[in-house]
Amino acid sequence: MNKAITEGLVLTPPQFVNGLDVWSSQDGTPGSDTYDGASNAAYVPADADFGGCLELTKTQSTQKLRYMGETPILPGCYMRVTARVKAISGNLPNVRIAGWAGRSGGAHVGGLLEVGPTTTIATYGSVVEVSAIIGSGARGGVDMVWGNGAIYGHFGLDLTGSNGGVVRIDDIQIEDITSVFHRELMDWVDVKDYGAVGNGSTDDHAAFEAADAAANGREILVPAGTYHLGDSVTFENKVRFVGTVTMADGDILSLTKNFDLAAYIDAFGEELLAFRKAVQALFNYSDHETLDMSGRRISITAPIDMAAVTGRTSYTTRRAIRNGQFDVQDHANWDDDVVTSQATYSTSSATTLTGVSNIANVQVGSRVTGSGVGREIYVKEVNVGAQQLTLSNPLYDASGTQTYTFTRHKYVLDFSGFSNLGRFVLDDVEMKCNGHASAIMLARSGLIFHVRDCYINGPKDKGITSIGTGCQGMLIDRCQFLSSEQPMRAQDRRSIGFNVNANDSKVRDNRSVKFGHFGVFNGAGHLITGNHWFQGDNEPNGLAQAGIVFTQTNVKSTVYGNYVDNSFIEWTNEHNENPAFTSGFSFGGLTITSNIFTANDVASWFSWIVVKPYGPNHYISGFNVSGNTFKALNGNIDRVEYLDDSFAGINHARTRNLKFTDNVYIAVSEHTVSPISVRHTENSDNKTWSVDFSEYMPFAGWARRVEGLVAEGRINRGSNIQVTDMPYTVVQRGSAKNQVDVVWENSCKGTIHLVARCDNPI
Repeated sequence: MNKAITEGLVLTPPQFVNGLDVWSSQDGTPGSDTYDGASNAAYVPADADFGGCLELTKTQSTQKLRYMGETPILPGCYMRVTARVKAISGNLPNVRIAGWAGRSGGAHVGGLLEVGPTTTIATYGSVVEVSAIIGSGARGGVDMVWGNGAIYGHFGLDLTGSNGGVVRIDDIQIEDITSVFHRELMDWVDVKDYGAVGNGSTDDHAAFEAADAAANGREILVPAGTYHLGDSVTFENKVRFVGTVTMADGDILSLTKNFDLAAYIDAFGEELLAFRKAVQALFNYSDHETLDMSGRRISITAPIDMAAVTGRTSYTTRRAIRNGQFDVQDHANWDDDVVTSQATYSTSSATTLTGVSNIANVQVGSRVTGSGVGREIYVKEVNVGAQQLTLSNPLYDASGTQTYTFTRHKYVLDFSGFSNLGRFVLDDVEMKCNGHASAIMLARSGLIFHVRDCYINGPKDKGITSIGTGCQGMLIDRCQFLSSEQPMRAQDRRSIGFNVNANDSKVRDNRSVKFGHFGVFNGAGHLITGNHWFQGDNEPNGLAQAGIVFTQTNVKSTVYGNYVDNSFIEWTNEHNENPAFTSGFSFGGLTITSNIFTANDVASWFSWIVVKPYGPNHYISGFNVSGNTFKALNGNIDRVEYLDDSFAGINHARTRNLKFTDNVYIAVSEHTVSPISVRHTENSDNKTWSVDFSEYMPFAGWARRVEGLVAEGRINRGSNIQVTDMPYTVVQRGSAKNQVDVVWENSCKGTIHLVARCDNPI
């Protein structure tokens, strides 16, 4: 199919019969000399071979004949210029097709080949046909490769050799022969047809853009070769890479119609580089919100700095990466960077360390350890000039100056270079850490980081780490957390599945295997539902660690429908700079309901729910433990709950709205219940009946309130005299204040049911 027809282009010059004023004896440019009225040129109306033709006497070493019209050169178009010539008399010349390449503004395009193959005229009267093909691409058979620099040409022929010869020239033909190279009906275009060279050094980005502009919905082919792109390129059509591309780190290749990792691997020829360039495009163009990794596995030997890859430090538009695997290879790049520095802490600036020595070596994202430092404290910001560090959370007992250790773990995907990152999703991605690396470090701030249907497999230290508030509203759904510490004893494990510093996380339907802790939660408003975390080992009567840890007092959170296996729920206030209670809210706002708790081969003093105040005068106000099943295997445990008073106890006099009801206890010696109805029998006449509630009151609480008393049968005194008077009760009796005295007017005996509770419900 001829472009001269389909696109309305007129390629063939006018016939000589129409006049010689459009035929130049020079380059054909405006103002050049023409053959109109020239002494060595004349129109011959009736030649035996040609009909009408031009008769020309060669008077110059290179006798030029150029059409002065601007024949357009279209990217991807190939033209053939054909001339038929015969010698009449005189010296026999050589003949070749020739042209002049022009660009916008009438300027000449230098550096191009502008002549075709030379043919020698051997005899008089014999017709010699010469031709040459001109096009943008360096294809076989193309005589003049003009790339995309030229947009038009002045075409004709040259006579070379000895002067004095007379020749006749038939009307020159120019035709579109693009179909010889590729038919327009095909559904692809080739970047080489638009001037791409593919030698690894020539800048081919203009050719790529020209091919994309011409494709109009067809696929673009990048054939074998290495194509250097000196600038960013955006393809609006689908691209198929046989060859590969190179480009600067800051330049972007955007594949809008086949945006997936497989296409980028084809484009760059190397998986990790392809991932980096694909993520760069994901964050810098609005065409796509998801990068599909095409199920590919990427082997990595160093952390991926996502801020450096994207060239961004703040981003809040939804973006997602899905469907692939990162396979961490052993390398020194994963080794922790450890720095020790002296620094000063003051509770008046609760998240700041000042006077930090050696601060230039302390990295953002380093985990902080030292005396009085709670779990999962990280460096959020570093101010070298001021010698100050900003911490993710306060320190509970670190006032003054001491030496701290700053440990920077290395992560597969490290977002710590983002000051703010919102609405980012990892979906169906496996982090195969192989015990060499941690998995994900979040940005310093941001909303709704979402990890779903992912595998955090074998992290060396951490699964998901928040170093600031980049975990605000974080969603972790249907993920597998598989520890690299599984063969170890439970008490020796140090890895953390994830930590949260901000509010409103949702942790749902996950499975966690044998971490030190599954999750450490600061903040409030957390929903923890449908998860199974198990942390047991093969050690009889072994020690256990917390599965989840709450590090603030009033957590306003729900733990619902989980399987808590060989671990416990620990509730502390270790992320408080003033851990002693003075005002505000103490421990409260937590609901633990409809969960399954189990433990195997643990010591009898093991408990599933532990409250641990880090300062005095705290109390419990608003804590609901109901509808759960507690089951011990291979031996009984004493109780399901425990008050860890290593730092301080609880003010039981202020306990309010603590509900421990409707739970199921299997192989648990003492059933924790409050309110509880106790059946008490007094076998001999006594005026004061002491009813013991110590077996039932949670966290060694007091028997603070009586809610009901009813006699079972007759209350008698003496041999068989019925007592009808109403007794009164005295709460908080006994040395531990967990007894209630029932006081009668007269000594008596019998059976009663007494309902008491450890709290004031209002």
